[in-house]
Amino acid sequence: MEITRKNFQESLEKVEAAVKEASFLAIDGEFTGLNHAGLTHTAIFDTPEERYHKVIQGSCDFMLIQFGLCAFSYDGNTKKYTAKPFNFYIFPRPFSRAAPDVRFTCQSSSMDFLMSQGFDFNKWIRDGITYLRPADEARLKEQVVKKHEVFASPAFISPSGGSHPGGISKGPVDIPPEQKDFVDDIFKKVEKFLESGEHDTLSLPPCTGFQRKLTYQSLQGKYGGELYLQSKTGENKERFIVVTKIKGEDEMKKIEDSKQAQDLAEVDAAVGFTQVIKMISQSGKLVVGHNMMLDIAHTINQFMYTLPKDYEEFKSMCRCVFPRLIDTKLMSNTQPFKDRIDNSGLSFLHHLTQLPPFVKPEVEISEDCDNKYKDSQSLHEAGYDAYITGQCFIALSNFLGQFQQPPSDRVPPSSPLLEPFLNKIFMMRSADIPYMDLVAADLAPSRDHVFHVTFPKDWKHSDISLLFAQFGSVHIGWIDEVSAYVALNSKCVANSVLKTLCKKGSVYRIMSYNDHKTYIRHEHSSQYKWTNQKSEQQSHGHSQFHTPTQTTAPPSGHHLHDGHSAEVKKGMKRSHSPENNGTLSDSGKKKAKSLNVDAPEFQSRITPTSTPEKDESIKWPEDINSSGKKIVILKRPEEINEGPKESKGKYNGKKTFHGRRNLEGMKNFNKNNKNKTHDGKKKSWYKGKKNGDEKKDEKIEKPEFTIKEEDFPPLA
Repeated sequence: MEITRKNFQESLEKVEAAVKEASFLAIDGEFTGLNHAGLTHTAIFDTPEERYHKVIQGSCDFMLIQFGLCAFSYDGNTKKYTAKPFNFYIFPRPFSRAAPDVRFTCQSSSMDFLMSQGFDFNKWIRDGITYLRPADEARLKEQVVKKHEVFASPAFISPSGGSHPGGISKGPVDIPPEQKDFVDDIFKKVEKFLESGEHDTLSLPPCTGFQRKLTYQSLQGKYGGELYLQSKTGENKERFIVVTKIKGEDEMKKIEDSKQAQDLAEVDAAVGFTQVIKMISQSGKLVVGHNMMLDIAHTINQFMYTLPKDYEEFKSMCRCVFPRLIDTKLMSNTQPFKDRIDNSGLSFLHHLTQLPPFVKPEVEISEDCDNKYKDSQSLHEAGYDAYITGQCFIALSNFLGQFQQPPSDRVPPSSPLLEPFLNKIFMMRSADIPYMDLVAADLAPSRDHVFHVTFPKDWKHSDISLLFAQFGSVHIGWIDEVSAYVALNSKCVANSVLKTLCKKGSVYRIMSYNDHKTYIRHEHSSQYKWTNQKSEQQSHGHSQFHTPTQTTAPPSGHHLHDGHSAEVKKGMKRSHSPENNGTLSDSGKKKAKSLNVDAPEFQSRITPTSTPEKDESIKWPEDINSSGKKIVILKRPEEINEGPKESKGKYNGKKTFHGRRNLEGMKNFNKNNKNKTHDGKKKSWYKGKKNGDEKKDEKIEKPEFTIKEEDFPPLA
C-alpha cells in the first residue's frame, strides 16, 4: 500500500492496527546516498566502534526518503502468514517559519540507481510525508504557547499598553515616506471594512515582511482591541494579513485560545511519519531487516534522536527504540545456513529460500492492502524489500525447526532458537567480526597476525603480496592508496615479520596492528623514533632499544612515500627493526619481545554471546561443532586468486632481493643487467624461469577460519 501525505492521516489507523496485530515486523529504507567522498571507506579490520563512527560520519548527512514496513501476522487455523506491506514517501517539508528547514546531501550514483529502479522523485518531493523529532516537536509547541501568551496579553492588544505591567507604550508609528501611501491605503480598506459590516474578516493584499510589520503597528495603534490581526500563507507561499472584527479583550482571548489550539494541532500533524516509528518502538515487536545497519542508524537519527558520538550510547539508544532486532543478512552468513547459501544478497536470498532444503513460506497479502507485490517484483522499492525480507526470515526460522525435538515445521519469532541472532547487526566486509552486538560486549578476536603497512602510492596488490611472500599467503585490506592492513594466513610466523622486514632505508613502513591502534588512540602523539646506530654501537656495543609504547608509526604513508623524513636521512633506525625488537634486561642483554601467537582465534562467521534458556528439546546439527569444517569468510577482489603458496623470489636477509623486484626501492631491473644482481653475480633465474623450469604464477589463497565448539555455546 503506497502512503503519501495525501492519504497519510486516513491510513494511520490502518497502520497502527497492523502493527498491533503483527507477529513480527519487517523494515527497509531507501536513501539519497551511502557514503561521502573523501571519508575513509569501511575496512575489513574495522572494530564495531570504528565502523559506527564511519557510519555517522559518512551517511547521516544523507536522507532516508522511502520507508518500507511490512506487518506479518500468523493464523493458526490456516497455518499461513498474512502480510500487510506499506510503502511511505518521506520529505521534510517545513510547515511554518519556525519548523526545521532540513539540509541534506545527495550522491549522484545513488540517485541515478533509484531512478533506474523507477523511483518517482516528483512524488517524493510533492507528496512526501513530513516528520519531526520529539525534541523539535516539544520545542515548537513551547514556542506556540509562549507566542499566544504574549498576543493575548492586555499589554500587547491595548493602545495604552504601557499602563499595564510589563507593557510598552505604543506611541505614534514612525512610517518611512516611501511607505506612507501603502499604509494610507491599508487604513482606507480597514475603515471601509468596519463601516460596511458585511463580512467578519478582511484579507489584505500580500506584502513584504516590513510592510506587514508596519500594518501590525499602525492598525494596533489606531484600533487596539477592535481588530484581531493574523498572518497567513497562501497556496503560492505568499504572506498576507487577515483582519477580524472583535468586541473587547475577552473575545480577543477566545480567538487567541482557538488559534493556539489550531497551531498545536498543526504541530501534531507535522510530526507525521515519526508517529509510525513510535508505533513500532512502543509495540515491542520483533523488527527484522536485511543488512540493516544503515536502516537503523538513519531511522533513529532522522525521526527520533541525533546519533551520539559515543558508541555505547548508540547501543543503548538502539535498545530503547528497537528492543528486539534480527538481521537476515547475519543469519544467512552463519551456520547452519552459511554452507547452504552462496549469495546473501536480498533478491538471491529470497530466491534460494524458496528452494530445497528450505520450504517456501505460505504468505498471503491482506485484502486491505495493495496487491501489486503478489505477482510482480518491485526490487528496491522499500515496501517490497520489506515484504521479501519478512519472507526470507520466515523460511530461515522454520529451517531451524528440524534441530529441536520433536522437529517442528514452524519456528515462531519468540522461539529460543532465534536467540543467538537477536540484537546483532551484520557488519559488511569484516574479516573476523561479523556483527555489532547491541546487548553484550563486541567480539575482540586476536589480531597479532595483522600488520599496518604504508608504502608508495604506485604500489599494487602484487607488490604487497611480494613483500610478505616468505610468510605465505596474506589477506590485504586496503585503507587508502598508500596504506593497508595485511593479515597472515599462517599466524604462527607472525612474530618474525617485524624482525625480518623492518629495514633502514626501505620505502615502506610496517608496524603491528595493536601498535597502530595505540597510535591512533594517542591522537598521533607518538612518532617513529630513530637512533644513530654508529654512535650507539660505539658507546654501548649494541643498539639502544625502545619499547613499543614509545615508538609507533603514523597510520598513513603519505608522509613517507615522497621521501624519507629528516631523521631517516640521518641514518637512524626504527625501534621495531630486527636489532630493536625488545627491551634491555639488567644485565644488558636483550629480552625477547613476547608475542601471543597462540591466542584464541576467531573461528567462524558468528559467535553468539547470548544463548536461550535451557530447553532439552533443542538439538543443534553436528556440523556446527565440527572442528574440521573450513569456511571462507569473505570474497575479495578479482586480483586475489586461489592457488599454491609459492612466492616469487627469495629474500636473503640483506638489502638485495633476488627476484622480479628489488625491495629496497621496488624498481624494475634494468634489462641491460638482466642477468646480474647488484653485487655482480649471475641471477639464478629470469623472466619467470628458475633452474630451467617454468616458474608458477603467484596466487594468493583466501583466508580460512575453522569452526569450533565456541561458535555456538551449548543450548542446554
